[in-house]
Amino acid sequence: MAKKKAVATEKKEYRIVRYFKEVRAELGKVTWPSRRTTFNLTAIVFGVTATMSLALGVIDWLFSKLFALMIG
Repeated sequence: MAKKKAVATEKKEYRIVRYFKEVRAELGKVTWPSRRTTFNLTAIVFGVTATMSLALGVIDWLFSKLFALMIG
């Protein structure tokens, strides 16, 4: 009985080690963006987020004024 548990534990450890080795190998295949590209993409995300926040804020304000006029 103890032998089976030891074998099962070894198999689990082996699977975990193999998993992390495969993860490391896959990360080595990734083409990472340059620092400049990362900066540009981050600036785009912030710009789009700010623009959409502003647009949704204006739309919300307009609807609140419209409903205030309708309700009186």
